[in-house]
Amino acid sequence: MKLDSSYITINGLRFHAYHGVLPQERLTGNDYLINLRVKYSIEKAMHTDCVEDTLNYASVYEVIASEMKTPSNLLEHVAGRIGAHLFDMFPEIKDIDLSISKLNPPMGADCMGAGVEVHLINDKN
Repeated sequence: MKLDSSYITINGLRFHAYHGVLPQERLTGNDYLINLRVKYSIEKAMHTDCVEDTLNYASVYEVIASEMKTPSNLLEHVAGRIGAHLFDMFPEIKDIDLSISKLNPPMGADCMGAGVEVHLINDKN
């Protein structure tokens, strides 16, 4: 058997954070939802059954949680920081699909959220 491609996913991460342009957003914060898909070879782990041979979900979560604690004006900036930090910490990552949604955006609309989605490619591979 040959592995064509593989991904590690973490879905539905919830955070309360203080991102936004408006002063009130920086004061009271908002709830955010993050979904992540990382292209990463799991071929070795498929054979060895050892966590050391794959990308540890908990370590990836810690990177995301750390970046969510740093306030930014824009979710675009947060997404860029998360991607850069993940590529630096785990250079074997090939690419990242990341979505960040602000669940109650201050725009006067009744919606389930507004946010960004990015596809980032590790240009160091």
